[in-house]
Amino acid sequence: MKLRTTPYSTIAATLCNLLLAYVVYMLSRVAYVWENWPLFSSSWEALKCSELLRGSLRFDSAAIFYTNSLYIFLMLLPLHLKERDWWHTMTKWIFVVINSLAVAINLCDAVYSQYTGRRTTSTFFSEFSNEGNLGTIFGTELLNHWYLVLIAILIIALLWFLYTKPQGKLCCNGSLLKYYIPQSVIFLIAFPVAIIAMRGGATRTTRPITISNANQYVNQPSEAAIVLNTPFTLIRTIGKTTFADPQYFDAETLETIYSPLHLGNGELRTENGERLMQQSPTLQPPISKNVGLKRNVVILIVESFGREYIGFYNDGRGYTPFVDSLLANSLTWQQTYANGRKSIDAMPSILSSIPMFVEPFFVTNYSLNKVGGIATELASEGYNSAFFHGADNNSMGFQAFARATGFEQYYGREEYCKDGRFDGNKDWDGSWAIWDDPFLQFYALTMNDIEQPFVTAIFTASSHHPFAIPKGTEARYPEGTLAIHKCIRYTDDALRHFFQTASQQPWFKNTIFILTSDHTNMSEYDQYRNAIGQFCAPILIYDPSGELPRGVMSGVAQQIDIMPTLLSILGHQRPYIAFGKDLLNTHPDSSWIVNYSNGIYQYLQNDTLIQFDGEHLSGAYKLSTDPLLKQPLSSHPAWHEKRLKAIIQQYMSRMVNDQLMIK
Repeated sequence: MKLRTTPYSTIAATLCNLLLAYVVYMLSRVAYVWENWPLFSSSWEALKCSELLRGSLRFDSAAIFYTNSLYIFLMLLPLHLKERDWWHTMTKWIFVVINSLAVAINLCDAVYSQYTGRRTTSTFFSEFSNEGNLGTIFGTELLNHWYLVLIAILIIALLWFLYTKPQGKLCCNGSLLKYYIPQSVIFLIAFPVAIIAMRGGATRTTRPITISNANQYVNQPSEAAIVLNTPFTLIRTIGKTTFADPQYFDAETLETIYSPLHLGNGELRTENGERLMQQSPTLQPPISKNVGLKRNVVILIVESFGREYIGFYNDGRGYTPFVDSLLANSLTWQQTYANGRKSIDAMPSILSSIPMFVEPFFVTNYSLNKVGGIATELASEGYNSAFFHGADNNSMGFQAFARATGFEQYYGREEYCKDGRFDGNKDWDGSWAIWDDPFLQFYALTMNDIEQPFVTAIFTASSHHPFAIPKGTEARYPEGTLAIHKCIRYTDDALRHFFQTASQQPWFKNTIFILTSDHTNMSEYDQYRNAIGQFCAPILIYDPSGELPRGVMSGVAQQIDIMPTLLSILGHQRPYIAFGKDLLNTHPDSSWIVNYSNGIYQYLQNDTLIQFDGEHLSGAYKLSTDPLLKQPLSSHPAWHEKRLKAIIQQYMSRMVNDQLMIK
């Protein structure tokens, strides 16, 4: 048989269609940047377009060859077919469907990334595996972002109408050698080309590119989302073991630099008992040590309650008059930060002093490690404990984590609906959980049923996408400049009502209150959009009895500091593991914060921020003079990098070896 269609037309068609895929990915990226422009506008001028393009093509190549591998295989497969039209129709459908899915994923992430500050990874599916309302949320977003739906339709139309299909049929006269030999050679060459594209390089020393590689093309971790694409971040994180001991130091040296072992009474020591020099002499006396009834603890984790929305931290510019008044009578710090960007990052950080490195602790295999926390430690001193969250009881895995870390009771939507004092159907927000106002009232009253001393925590839900407030309250909580602002007003008022009710309860004056947010959210100011500003969350300690100091302390504070600080205040004596520090027994110059964003570890101490990709320092900045992180320093304190490496190594080693609790 003689083939009228040459193998060269087949490879030409394949290359044209792969080029079309590159165009489609780039159009999706433009839409992504456009939708998230406030996150990138302040630094856009400093970005080098040539570097962005080079990095984008590298990550797009990996994603395109991953997702189109079946298409390439079928197109270039040396195959003896009498009629090839049906074959090429099938391959066209495969190409269009696969790349349409990639377009849809990229554009969906253009919306979701506004709340996470990064491209979505495979942990998304674990994070929301127990949610039954995602269909409603997704449908709402389709309506709200109809223009992205239109863009998706137009891009998919390009895929269909610009697809190149090889022409010609097989005939029955002549030799097949002129077809099969070159076609087989092309087929074999395609394999190494695809592997090189997927790996991101051709040399033997090149490791397969990961999410962190995107940072070499941008100035800040938050900008890495421009270079990346969501199909790549999903594929590269499926089934990955994310934790491994980097072995920066030998065991003895590591313990002298940093150890998460706390011996109680405000002391942080190495495994062999040496007192670490990061601590200073006690700045404040422990509270209520063996004097009368032990103090109760109430921890309020407020959804998306970023520092940007709170007037106290922004010269009065904000949406939280009640929390502003509470802060005026509380203890807080000059700079306060979250350790993660998602709700599932917050509970381990706040309640167990475990920061988020690489992936949320909840969704890794290491979540099965033995892990303690505030409830576990205080249980040894006779404390009762309970955790409250107004969503379905299996939502977000909160109930599982609360139980694993020692909380004896869990109060969710089910318990709320069974309580005769409240109307569970009326108070349901229709999307996520019971509205904050009634659920906080439920929280305040239910604590009367818990024997003192107790430690309780609540995770609110209303200041969350889709940013709704109860019907009929629109006049009381008007819109702000961002969609979330009216929800912040509502939740602030709900907190006011909570404290009004709590103040009338018998346990109130004997209770220490901690208020923080799980993470930040939508932002309109440049200082809150950069790599460190995206973590600005409030941390306050309120003591109605007046025993604790009040005011703004120097230094920095983070969520993982809450547990060791509280245990020190309560005079806790038992040794425990916590990655944070006791804020009341740490000199401001020695206070530090650490977090992780888009493949980069960040460490802040003494006004100097360093960024580290696990192998090399990628940036250093002076926050007081460069809050927007636009002027990298030529040098930085050597101790910062040394301490950061030690923290990372302790974290990874203890995760891998199941050493998050003292046996």
